[in-house]
Amino acid sequence: MNRRKFIIGSGLAGLGLASRGFSAPTNHPFAVVLGTAQDGGYPQAGCKKECCRRLWGDSIKRRDVASLGIVDPATNQRWFIECTPSFPRQVRRLDEAYPKLAGRLDGILLTHAHIGHYAGLIHLGREVMGTKSVPVHAMPRLEKFLRTQGPWSQLVGLNNIELKPMRDDRPFALNNRIKVVPFLVPHRDEFSETVGFQIKGPDKKILWLPDIDKWGKWKTPLEEALKEVDVAYLDGTFFANGELPGRDMSKIPHPFITETMHRLKNQPASLRAKVRFIHLNHTNPAHHSDGPAARQIRKAGMRVAKQSERVEL
Repeated sequence: MNRRKFIIGSGLAGLGLASRGFSAPTNHPFAVVLGTAQDGGYPQAGCKKECCRRLWGDSIKRRDVASLGIVDPATNQRWFIECTPSFPRQVRRLDEAYPKLAGRLDGILLTHAHIGHYAGLIHLGREVMGTKSVPVHAMPRLEKFLRTQGPWSQLVGLNNIELKPMRDDRPFALNNRIKVVPFLVPHRDEFSETVGFQIKGPDKKILWLPDIDKWGKWKTPLEEALKEVDVAYLDGTFFANGELPGRDMSKIPHPFITETMHRLKNQPASLRAKVRFIHLNHTNPAHHSDGPAARQIRKAGMRVAKQSERVEL
């Protein structure tokens, strides 16, 4: 891959994002969780309920939209998994994780065309960053959508982004140390197909799967997918049925966290320990690390992903 560098701004001050305990830099590639919330973030626009109301005055407890950063210090490269509405803060968060590469964009990998996963591309255009040929990896339907529908087509036309095709279950290399395998999963595919990613580093593998309808609809048994990786970021959008009063939750299918815990309850503790729930809706009680939902998850041998947590690859 050709290395493309785009530097944004200067310095790390200004957004009030603390370092949050990152370990000292090494030459080992690593991943950083840049956000843990569902597409609307946490708190979510328009929500006047208790789940969000108290967060507007408490920036420390807010959570950005689910995204993962990948950094390789040895090659001075970094990538974003998803390009979310929280992209400006997530660029800064990844800057803080490894300041030497602040502002660099070697590529973006997209899972699908729901707003929380690609809408941040607007920041690459001439109105904001004015990037040059940033590689954007996309599946065929998503590639066509970005190429033909505005305002995304303008990013292509002005060469702000360069679309890179992905195919189901076909590995591709980010560099000579990091490979990615995209795989199709069932989801509401209005504008594109939906994929998850297996990310392979020199020593470890990560599963990134923030959106899927139900485990039973996927051709790959969840248990088998977990055996192949060291850490699994799984769809935890809703904790349990009934979380959205007055709405038929079968119309917005996701595997409830309670369903995932039940499915894996008889699996070895080592397998369950790989699970870190991601993509939590603003209504999800598991956002509260000291609440009963989070305690139930920990008791089941799993946990909720933490914003800014780091995983060595």
